[in-house]
Amino acid sequence: MNWDPLLQVVRGKLEESRESEFPEDSRRLFHGRGHCYPGFDRICIDSYFPAVLVTLFEACDDEAGLVAGLWALVAEHGSSGLAVQRRYLRGAPVEWEAGEAVPEPVAQRGALKFPLTFARQNVGFFLDIEPGRRWLEQQVREKVGKVETLKLLNLFSFTCAFSVVARAAGELEVLNIDLNKGVLKRGQINHQYNQLSTKGIRFQARDALRDFKRYDRSGPFQLAVIDPPTRQKGAFDVELNYAKLLEILPACLADEADLLFVLNSPAHSEAYFRELVADANPGYSVVERLPQNPDFPDRDPDAALKMLHVKYTRG
Repeated sequence: MNWDPLLQVVRGKLEESRESEFPEDSRRLFHGRGHCYPGFDRICIDSYFPAVLVTLFEACDDEAGLVAGLWALVAEHGSSGLAVQRRYLRGAPVEWEAGEAVPEPVAQRGALKFPLTFARQNVGFFLDIEPGRRWLEQQVREKVGKVETLKLLNLFSFTCAFSVVARAAGELEVLNIDLNKGVLKRGQINHQYNQLSTKGIRFQARDALRDFKRYDRSGPFQLAVIDPPTRQKGAFDVELNYAKLLEILPACLADEADLLFVLNSPAHSEAYFRELVADANPGYSVVERLPQNPDFPDRDPDAALKMLHVKYTRG
């Protein structure tokens, strides 16, 4: 198989990183799943310097050739190990196939670092939602000092990267909600790893929808991030539950709030998402759809990750 077109994209990304302010920042080096590179649709490559992670969603001809070609590039730029995760095999096993294993890989984002777990399908940090993290940083910096107690509600918080970014940007209170106690524990570790105080930062294992009455009085929140899974068996389904969540959400919001609503479903369009928001409450007003992370090109914008900045004003 001719890997040259893919390797050319990776080479360009590595050169961009070398010239950037934070050359070791984590980023996607190749995104095949956006269907912009025919023949490579089932391949993604991420840099978590000094580790590189290749994700294969189906078997490819000459996988060894891909590893060899990539290693020649990334080793030249200082990477010390290359791992391959084969999602097409049971358990999505990860093998270190070039260089040396990196025992404690981390995602780097400027001065912030997030410990990762390559042994799991989701390593613990999502690169595609970076525009949302930058949006939140800006919101926190603009609001700190202008309200008596700035509060952020982080629903479906996963490993709490939004909470870490928000606390690094300014003093505020954060309520992180996720059903999974394990990822919440990792969220606490993420704060500690970056030497960030957890005073006013809470981690609650709750169902964002069913347990709403158990956390809604923690507000009022001037900021909220709603980033649900598309479909989590027995817990949340975008088509069945997202509208209901957006309908009840205003009960815990301040009279004016800035919200980030996220929809990671290629089967639902931006128009569908906007209509869902508009129908949920008349106080919602979509300001803009945040731009895509340029490292995640997609042939169909409606299939890509959708992030809406929404203003809420209580009528």
